Amino acid sequence: MLRSGFDVGLMIVVDLVFIVTAVAALIMAATARADAYRAADKQSKNFWLIILGITVVVNLLLPMLFLQIAGLVASIVFLVDVRPALRQVSGGGGGRRGGSSSDGPYGPYNGGR
Repeated sequence: MLRSGFDVGLMIVVDLVFIVTAVAALIMAATARADAYRAADKQSKNFWLIILGITVVVNLLLPMLFLQIAGLVASIVFLVDVRPALRQVSGGGGGRRGGSSSDGPYGPYNGGR
């Protein structure tokens, strides 16, 4: 009923955004290591795979706007909160590429040698 008032083209774009966001979050959740979730003190990998998998299925098979919005919220929580924490504990992120574990904020730390 809520969808009937919107333009069909707009709803196709909205549905596509929901699906792409959910699939991207699911792929990112699946590629992260399971121990990184524990190290980052987040819910388990299986929890996020189930939640995001349900989100993808709902977006593809059951296009109810309320459920799609709930799934979008779950995807955004994963992308904004969980993924950066996983990248931090996995050694990824931080904006630096190719650095060493002994690099400090102003260059390599060599212990005064």
